[in-house]
Amino acid sequence: MASLQNYNGRFCESEYEYAFITLLEKDGWQYLQGNKINRQTRRDVLYSDDLENFLSRTNPDLLPDEIHQIMDSVRLVGAESDFATLHKVYGWMVSGIQFTPQNGIPRIISLIDFETPDNNIFRCVNQFTVEYVNNGQKQTRRPDVLLFVNGLPLCVIELKNPADANATIYDAWEQINIRYWRDIPHLLHYCPLACISDGVKTRLGTVRTPYEHFYAWRRVNDGDEVSTLPFEETENMVKGVYAPERFLEIFRDYIYFQDSIYDSDEREIVCRYPQFFAARRLKQSIVKSVEEKSGKGGTYFGATGCGKTYTMAFLARQLSLRCPEIGSPTIIMIVDREELQKQGAKLFTKSKEFLNLGEVSVVPSRKKLREELGVRESGGFYICTIQKFCDREDDKIGLINDRANIICFSDEAHRTQLEHSKKIQFSKDADENMKAMVSKPYAKVLKEAFPQATFVGFTGTPIAETYQTFGNEIDRYTMDQAVADGLTVSIKYHPRIAKVLLDDEKVKQIEAYYKTCADDGATEEDIETSKKAMSSMEVILGEPSRLKRLAVDIHDHYVAACAMDPDRVQKAMIVCSSRPIAYELLKIFQDKYPEWFIEKKTADGVSATEEELKELKTMPFMAMVASVGSNDKAEMYNYLGGVKNDKRSDALDVAFKQEKSNFHIAIVVDMWITGFDVPALTYMYNDKPLKKHMLIQTISRVNRKYPGKEYGMIIDYIGIRDNMRTAMKIYGGNTSVAPTTDDVEQATAVFREELSVLKDLFASLDLRPFLNPDGDPFERYRHLSKAAEFVFISTQEMQSMSNSGKSVKTVSFKTYFLKTVKRMRMAFDICQPSGELGEEESALAQCFMAIAGFVRKMSGTSEVDTEAMNRHVAQMVEEALRYNRVESVLNEGEQEDIFGPEFLEKLSDVKMPASKLELLIKTLRRQIIEYSKTNQVAAKKFQEMLEKTIAEYHERRKHLSSEEAGETQEQASEDIIRNATEQALRILQEMNESRESFRKVGLTFEEKAFYDILMSLRDQYNFEYGEDKNFGGVIVNSKCKALARKIKEIIDTKSSFADWLNNQIVRDQLKFDIKVCLVKNGYPPQYSPEVFKKVMEQVENFEENN
Repeated sequence: MASLQNYNGRFCESEYEYAFITLLEKDGWQYLQGNKINRQTRRDVLYSDDLENFLSRTNPDLLPDEIHQIMDSVRLVGAESDFATLHKVYGWMVSGIQFTPQNGIPRIISLIDFETPDNNIFRCVNQFTVEYVNNGQKQTRRPDVLLFVNGLPLCVIELKNPADANATIYDAWEQINIRYWRDIPHLLHYCPLACISDGVKTRLGTVRTPYEHFYAWRRVNDGDEVSTLPFEETENMVKGVYAPERFLEIFRDYIYFQDSIYDSDEREIVCRYPQFFAARRLKQSIVKSVEEKSGKGGTYFGATGCGKTYTMAFLARQLSLRCPEIGSPTIIMIVDREELQKQGAKLFTKSKEFLNLGEVSVVPSRKKLREELGVRESGGFYICTIQKFCDREDDKIGLINDRANIICFSDEAHRTQLEHSKKIQFSKDADENMKAMVSKPYAKVLKEAFPQATFVGFTGTPIAETYQTFGNEIDRYTMDQAVADGLTVSIKYHPRIAKVLLDDEKVKQIEAYYKTCADDGATEEDIETSKKAMSSMEVILGEPSRLKRLAVDIHDHYVAACAMDPDRVQKAMIVCSSRPIAYELLKIFQDKYPEWFIEKKTADGVSATEEELKELKTMPFMAMVASVGSNDKAEMYNYLGGVKNDKRSDALDVAFKQEKSNFHIAIVVDMWITGFDVPALTYMYNDKPLKKHMLIQTISRVNRKYPGKEYGMIIDYIGIRDNMRTAMKIYGGNTSVAPTTDDVEQATAVFREELSVLKDLFASLDLRPFLNPDGDPFERYRHLSKAAEFVFISTQEMQSMSNSGKSVKTVSFKTYFLKTVKRMRMAFDICQPSGELGEEESALAQCFMAIAGFVRKMSGTSEVDTEAMNRHVAQMVEEALRYNRVESVLNEGEQEDIFGPEFLEKLSDVKMPASKLELLIKTLRRQIIEYSKTNQVAAKKFQEMLEKTIAEYHERRKHLSSEEAGETQEQASEDIIRNATEQALRILQEMNESRESFRKVGLTFEEKAFYDILMSLRDQYNFEYGEDKNFGGVIVNSKCKALARKIKEIIDTKSSFADWLNNQIVRDQLKFDIKVCLVKNGYPPQYSPEVFKKVMEQVENFEENN
């Protein structure tokens, strides 16, 4: 290899070029200088010697003239466009070129030997000058590095000087995407792949990939830890992508082109590393499942927005072309909503050539799917929604097809069916007779439809049932990895809570009421359903003055945010808790901001071409998107489109995804919050209680990449922060929700034990109507009523363990039955989704749960029914609401100030001395806890003072002589109480002064917390730092004060990201930044890990609670 050149001791681009080439050489590429390649003219871009050598070796029966004919075909290739030529040549490289030799028999000639990599010639070439003509003048371009395989330049690599801060990989991207396509497209006809690097950032893409979609390759082999260190990017790229065997694997199956008829779209995509490894591992798992006939191909946990649909496409191609064990499979993709069906259809129906499976279509029903599969023994790719798949009304037959080469991809589809599959479903027939239908778990429905198929689950938010249906987790790619890799943008969280205050005592009564319901047999699910309904009650969230403040704040925030970056499209979504509330909010916007409802094609100031304007429809700036309900009031029903609701929703869907459409803000409830991709969506104003998977799915709408978009923002008006942290722990990192085999086995044992008890209770009743799946639903309903009546009228008494499990008590038959059903159901929820329970067991369980529901409704105390609980709690909440205390959207609210004169005045109204002391101590405890959330050091001091006061009080009470009686003892007691009260009031006063001291020091309340810890640690570890000076009676240390401000500034920057506490990368960076800040500022003079640890404890305590 050529020696490196010395440029006056400075590191230059050519040095990095040779360093990159050295890495390639180590991995098996032969280095060759471009000026030593034999070419007729510098316009030639093929290395003819290598191409001729390869073709002659692999086709020894062909004559030299025939070899040259093939080479001419490759060299003179052309099509209707440069991109179409690239696509055509890529097809030849992967599948071979058709050629008819002199014997007249057509054959396929391979240009690359993918089966035996060693048969190919791998060369890395620099100084390869390519000539072109511009306005009659000959000009040249010289790519930094080209990778040739058998004389064909398959990849262009552009490098920038790592030592030059002004030389960026964006410059490298512009060279390829603008200058090379403009000047030397005849080179790029052969170059599907591109790599850009500046020594720190090294990114892979195609010659048609937008800059923001070039990505690092952070894993070399299966099982490797993902590397996030920037200086490892170059080596990981070379080893992970460019090792010759790996390079051929990626080149052959992981570069995606749409079908040739769509070449005008110019879409070419190369896989990202998580897609590559996921597709590989899933392929292995599916093949193993087919061979072992387990039916469970595994679960892929891929963060929302990471490209699961393309992962499915890469996997489908692998199954189609690289799995001789299963032949050419039929793939069925089941999705949970029409939006995902449309997304899937948009990709897969344009990918017939890539998938190599033949027919690709969306199927409207089970019946149509059965017909399609009946006429083929292999191949085919079909997409349908789970609702249509599970709809048996017009298709009574369970079996669809029993071929073993059917692979089912389920894209979040299982989630929709979970609750439906656990209960008896009730409906009326044509004669208004009530029917009761036994449900089946999703896994069982799939098994009945395709008894020998293999099922694979794709999800961004797995739940326990996911793994039971599809098998173990095969691979995962979490939200924090996606952000670190730049696949998605970070999500910032901004709390702007609009509270409605409830009376504390009433809240306790509500909680006590729910506990009573649980004791009476209400299931955890029923109680959670009621609590959810109550937390989003219209009486609270729909309070008119609250909605008005909400509308004003959303308007002002959105307008101000957009004004900060006026050249970028920034769309927004407002998520409401119910359709009536959403509509009321919409009407407030219409009243206050009528300009947002003038329909036009584009927003003011947006320029659009005539072609673009033809595609746009007139739209308001803001619109509500929701389905219609049969009982909607006429005004809302008509606004939502009435019978044309679907057509209206589709039109809004199209407009919201068009960057230049006037439609910028959508008000939604349940629609558009899963499986809906709008990269320009930047702000989500949330006014809906959310948790777990639904929370992650919802907030992930704003994490898509878009030019100029650095982050998505959640503006929270309801207080989902804690739920968000919980969800991020599950879906953002490495926590698994998969139940263990032991969990399921134990639950199954408990379930069968409780089911046996229930069967014994009903020994005198005929249970057979419940067990026949083909039985008359009306008869089943009649027997449910009869069984419920049996429970209701029974006078039998039973022995039952108390809730504590420490004693036995006598209870009624009804109570015993309801508690047994409750225990059975808890176990049933764990073991049922696996589909391993027998049909008889599952049917009986559903029937006993249905009987329990009947009993609750028949019972005189029907509070355990969800609807009844809702009504009861709603009444309690109405009583508790203080309408005059609805808090301002932006202010802290009018919470009681225990340090103000009003509180002391209220305290003086308490006549009983002991009661006064008790109230004061309780209040102090509560406030010290609150204070500790911000300032641990100060709160700890006041906690110690309070505990000392209490200890002294008890000590003095203990020493009261038992012989003292009457007035003497009473007076002594009052003296003790009075002294303790005075001490507590002094603590209260000092605490007030401490809380207010930040003003005198010249810091904010939060900065003072860090100032206190810095001063405390200085004194505790006895080192000098700054100088204490007295200002008006207050001791101030200017150095600690300045350092406290810097720490708070660092925390504010890092903690603005929603998931920082669970994102180890962000946390580590925060620790590093604070550590650097402390060291730079000489705190402490001698570095001390203990001091740093204690500062970080205050940091994490502060952010956990603020």
